[in-house]
Amino acid sequence: MPILIVGGGACGAVAALAARDAGLDPLLIERDGHPSGSTGMSQGLFCAAGTRFQQEAGIDDSPDLFFQDIQTKSRGLADPVIGRLIADQSGPVLEWLHQSHGLPWTLDARFRPSYGNSRARIHGWAGHSGADMVQWLHRRLNDVGVDVLLNTRLVDIITDDDGRVVAAAIQGGDGEVLTVGCDALVLACGGFGANRDMTRKYMPETEAFRYNGHEGSEGDAIEIGERLGAAVADMGSYQGYAMLADPAGISVPPNVLIEGGIIVNTSGERFTDESEDIAGMVLPLSEQPDGAGWVIFDKRIYRKCAHIPELQELTRLGAVRDAANIEGLTERTGLPDRALRTTLAKIRLAEKAGEVDQFGRSWGRGEGPSRGYYAVRVTGALYHTQGGLQIDSEARVVRRDGRPFPNLFAGGGSARSVSGPSSWGYLPAMGLTTAVALGYVAGQGAAKYAQKLG
Repeated sequence: MPILIVGGGACGAVAALAARDAGLDPLLIERDGHPSGSTGMSQGLFCAAGTRFQQEAGIDDSPDLFFQDIQTKSRGLADPVIGRLIADQSGPVLEWLHQSHGLPWTLDARFRPSYGNSRARIHGWAGHSGADMVQWLHRRLNDVGVDVLLNTRLVDIITDDDGRVVAAAIQGGDGEVLTVGCDALVLACGGFGANRDMTRKYMPETEAFRYNGHEGSEGDAIEIGERLGAAVADMGSYQGYAMLADPAGISVPPNVLIEGGIIVNTSGERFTDESEDIAGMVLPLSEQPDGAGWVIFDKRIYRKCAHIPELQELTRLGAVRDAANIEGLTERTGLPDRALRTTLAKIRLAEKAGEVDQFGRSWGRGEGPSRGYYAVRVTGALYHTQGGLQIDSEARVVRRDGRPFPNLFAGGGSARSVSGPSSWGYLPAMGLTTAVALGYVAGQGAAKYAQKLG
């Protein structure tokens, strides 16, 4: 077969569509019986720079600005080649998916620039999630005639003496292992968040976090790649999150903090600047008593975020506790009344003085929680890893000696991303951005290589 693609999330599906549009017939395999992966657990949002949707909204953005934001957020430690690749391809892949495959994604103007994104560049499908995105992509795969094998996983990769992939060993649901030849191979699997041996080795601080990623993200593709001699990088990088509702297990959307919400510990005290680092905030939360906290916001913030499916679901489940005043809020949460009043009073003083608070957070007048309160109990979680196989500017996997494999490509959770070495370099929606952009590049690259073989 010309192209084998491993993984049926956004990265693999986009790679398959790109290869199909190039005139080839890829085969996509997915380890689960129902495609989902990390994409299906996400909000279905990704960053794209310089799109016509931004232009229509009067937003001045470009791949250059996006690349600068990536490098600034990662403190200059992200791979500049991968960062440039993602920034440059983010806009074209969105336009292609929208125009050629009808994906109804547009600019989410209600997701304000924050946490490292200097422009409003987060795109999505209003009122829908990552699960809807996976379904839409697989519907398109069916429409254009791409074969998908479910309940099938990658077992091994076979290369010749020159490092060229010639076949792959795959295992179906019946346990039988088959060897299939291929002209090019795309690794579009998840990361290794579900592999506790790997997370203990590379990111031991996450041991205290709850895992809220896909259970299939066991790092198979990364481990197989390493056996072939592939290089890996940024293996200590991950997306953590400090706002997994406990015990509901649903993410409180970051918009709640962007619009003025706060996080307090079980003593009713703030412990971080909630506007600084959406992923790295999980570390200070893990150091609080019981590793738990409460997200506090008000009626104004709730109304601004009421369109978000996760908040709607949390409300439906009763995880969002409301109260008319602070007294009612302390009764409903068990937070100490005096400490919580002091916490909120300090925010109002910072607002009135027009100064940053003790954590360095800036407050606009009337931005902090003030009346008609809401609260959600939260804990910290590991969502997905950001380290993986080193790739080059064509999304080809790179050996430890620096040479690329000629026909082995990677993207999504299998590949190194652009968050730097830890959690603090993560930009909002970058996980899905990496999956979509690198899937597009890998699919095109695999098709070009296969066509060259004739």
